[in-house]
Amino acid sequence: MAIKKILISQHSPRVLTQYNEVTEKFGVTFDFKPFFRVEPLPSRDFRAQRINLLDYTAVVFSSRHAIDAYFHLAEELRIKIPETMKYFCTTEIVAMYLQKHIVYRKRKIFFGDGTPEGLVGLIGPKHKADHFLVTTSDSSAVQALIRHFESHNLSYTSGVFIRSVSEDLAGLDINDYDMIVFYNPADVKSLKENFPGFVQGDRVMVAYGKAIVGAMEEAGLRVDVKAPTPEAPSAAKAIELYLESLK
Repeated sequence: MAIKKILISQHSPRVLTQYNEVTEKFGVTFDFKPFFRVEPLPSRDFRAQRINLLDYTAVVFSSRHAIDAYFHLAEELRIKIPETMKYFCTTEIVAMYLQKHIVYRKRKIFFGDGTPEGLVGLIGPKHKADHFLVTTSDSSAVQALIRHFESHNLSYTSGVFIRSVSEDLAGLDINDYDMIVFYNPADVKSLKENFPGFVQGDRVMVAYGKAIVGAMEEAGLRVDVKAPTPEAPSAAKAIELYLESLK
C-alpha cells in the first residue's frame, strides 16, 4: 500500500521541521487532528472517590492539566490548600506551571527527570513520612510510579482528577488516510465512538508510547509501528524509517 496521507491524532506542533523533511523526502502529507480533550473531573465524580485533599501532606503531579484540576476542585469544594503542602512534579516544566496557582518561591516544590525513579528519589528519607496524593487521569497509566511508591513503602493514594472527552470528528473522513498515529488510549476510544464501523484493512497504524499499544490491540487494531525506540525517538522519525522500509 502506498502511503500518501498521514493523520496525527494531536495538535500541530509548533515546530514542523521533522514532518516537513519527511514530506519533502517521500511526498506524503500530514494532517493534525486531536481525537480528545482533557477536562477536570466534575466535583460530583471526584467526591465519589472519597478523597479529602486535606488528608495529605504532599501531592504528586505529572501534567499541567492535573495541576489545574487539583486547584479547580479545591476552589469548587471551598478547600484552602495549606502553605505547608509539598508538591512533587515529574518534570521541571510541570513544576514551573504551579506558578499559575501559588506563590512558587514560598512553597516546597520538587521536580524530577520525568521517570518514576527520579520522582521517588526526590522523596528519600527526608519526606518518607509524608502522605502522598498521586493525581492521575481516567486514561493514564501510573502503574510504574505506583510500584515505586509501594517498593519504597510510601504512604499514598491515587485519585483521578482529569478525564478524557472524545472530540466530535464528524467532519473527518477517516478512510482518506493511509496511516494513523495514536498517542493515548483515549484516541482509540474516540475512534470507536466517532467511527463505530471502522475497519483497519491495510491501513498502517502507529502506536507512540507503551500505554497505547494495549488499548489498540484490545480494540482489535493491528499495531504496525511502535515508537519511541532508540532508532526512532519521535513519531516523525518512526514514520520516516517505516517509509524507508517500503522502498
